[in-house]
Amino acid sequence: MHIRPVIIAAIAASALSLGGCATKDFVNQQVSAEDAKVQANQDKAQAALDQHQTHLSQLDQTTKDALDRATAAGKLAEGKFLYSMVLSDDSVKFPADSAKLSPEADQRLTDFAEKLKNDNRNVYLEIQGHTDAIGPDTVNQRLGEERAEAVRLFMNQHGVPLNRMSTISYGKKDPVADNKSRTGRAQNRRVVLIVMS
Repeated sequence: MHIRPVIIAAIAASALSLGGCATKDFVNQQVSAEDAKVQANQDKAQAALDQHQTHLSQLDQTTKDALDRATAAGKLAEGKFLYSMVLSDDSVKFPADSAKLSPEADQRLTDFAEKLKNDNRNVYLEIQGHTDAIGPDTVNQRLGEERAEAVRLFMNQHGVPLNRMSTISYGKKDPVADNKSRTGRAQNRRVVLIVMS
């Protein structure tokens, strides 16, 4: 009579023990699955972070270039006017709707760069691009900037640091001659270099 409750208790204990093992295996499987998901999410996050870092590095260089130009522009704004040189159609011959420097312009700019180097002064250049009044404002604004940028790059190739130059386009807004004549329009297609200390 006493043996029966002992057997029932033993069977119950075995069942509980087996249930505990099954629950532990289930928990281990669930934890492993969650660990795998967490690891996959961490890998994705790391890949996204790496991609973001690469993008930031590229932006860093663009930002640095923009900052250099802004700094040069700020120094120009603070600087004192020394003198200016005008490159107009008479000597430089910007063709209509073109920012290409002529051989005459190359020579004048080379001489000008040499003068700046020989003066051995820390000067800043504001390079202003101008156009005649033919064509839409947007085209003339772009063309004025292209003319100024062509001069800036040429000066840089001849030893003037980029951070000592800034460009601005006036387009057709600041004529020096009447745009109704061919001669007047030619004078308006110009680049002005302002030298400041």
